Amino acid sequence: MQLPVQSQSTLYAEPWEAGAGPADLAAVAGAADRLGFCYIACCDHVAIPRRLAAAMGTTWYDPVATLAYLAGLTRRVRLLSHVAVVGLRHPLATAKQYATLDRLSGGRLILGVGAGHVREEFEALGVDFAERGPVLDEAVDALKAALGPEEFPEFAGQRFAFSGLGQSPRPAQTPRPPVWVGGSSPAAVRRAAVRGDGWLPQGDPREELPRQIARLRMLREQAGVEAPIEIGAITEPLYVGEPGWHVGRRTLSGKPDHLAESLRAYAAMGVHQIQVRFRSRSREELIEQMEAFASGVAPHLGA
Repeated sequence: MQLPVQSQSTLYAEPWEAGAGPADLAAVAGAADRLGFCYIACCDHVAIPRRLAAAMGTTWYDPVATLAYLAGLTRRVRLLSHVAVVGLRHPLATAKQYATLDRLSGGRLILGVGAGHVREEFEALGVDFAERGPVLDEAVDALKAALGPEEFPEFAGQRFAFSGLGQSPRPAQTPRPPVWVGGSSPAAVRRAAVRGDGWLPQGDPREELPRQIARLRMLREQAGVEAPIEIGAITEPLYVGEPGWHVGRRTLSGKPDHLAESLRAYAAMGVHQIQVRFRSRSREELIEQMEAFASGVAPHLGA
């Protein structure tokens, strides 16, 4: 699940999150760890321009700092950047941060990457917004080299090149942490197919997923990539039980077996993991929803 509080876009943040902070993040992360959730995720934006602030807000916690803080408070749950806009930074700087996070967390990092969409962020950091796709392609290749087992990694690309430079600590995971590619555009699906260990679609309605997954697999086969790929999906908002308040028309609600039946459809499409989001009016209600899902829904999903 994506953590609350750390990103507060009006598209999904609940009203209670505006007044929340580190203690709430810690409580939710602890619940995810205790209840057996696969991962907790944190977004990445450096700065939001005024033209987008009304919709996106300006509250976007740094993913490395946030996940490192929560790594010290958890033991099992994995830590996902969903997604890191890695084209904004040199791959060696990114590798240093995330390798350290993987080492400190005992090998729990999943590096989710994406192209980004806010032009002003790129301009402020001196990165060509129009070239963000090719930049991301090369950054992913460079990161896979920099996060590998070699203390002195080597990479030679058009934009990034390094050799003879040692970085330690190395990641705890071998041969390296997994890299999941986010996005649902044709370019993002191709990038995931060719370069990713996993794919994180962004906002695809469930009826569109079978077509996207088929294209992903076709592109991966055409590229000659034989390694398996972890396919994800973001579900509709959920509420376990019968809500006594308006949870929105797109929210799936009801008895646990009803929700489980609906969510099993994702597995039938070829999805391996689902990212869930619960409607809630407080931190306490969110954790109650997580508990209800873990005890009543998850056992029926075949995981």
